[in-house]
Amino acid sequence: MLNPEPAGQAEVPAQEPGRRLLQRRFTARLLPQLRLLVEECAAREGLCEPRRGEFVLAVDEIAGNAVEHAGGSGRLVLRRVGDELECRITDAGPGFSEAVIPELLPGLDGAPKGRGLWLARLVADRFAVSEGTGASGAAGAVVTVAVRLR
Repeated sequence: MLNPEPAGQAEVPAQEPGRRLLQRRFTARLLPQLRLLVEECAAREGLCEPRRGEFVLAVDEIAGNAVEHAGGSGRLVLRRVGDELECRITDAGPGFSEAVIPELLPGLDGAPKGRGLWLARLVADRFAVSEGTGASGAAGAVVTVAVRLR
């Protein structure tokens, strides 16, 4: 079972607008449950198909990258911000910039990797990559993906 974050360890600062819907730490073993929880929240907030499926896929790709490339775990915060559903995934890996995401479909431009992030950026109404603060001194990454509900 996924455990909620302990009180006082919020990923999203209190001054940020929006209503928190879901907050979880995750590992590879918890990714299937995380997908279901994100889909349930998205449905409850009124995100209709096919956008809901695209959003869940984008979140899953970003979370999977955190597990695979950034130490095996991450933290997800899903919020409703105005007319958007926003998911922020934080990891404690080496970090990266949005510049590493290929412009063309990976494989067509010679890039062997990057399909998940490419896809997430493609389906998002808002997408951003920034530096985080990893627990072990590594910068980490914060990836934000958002879609409009209307």
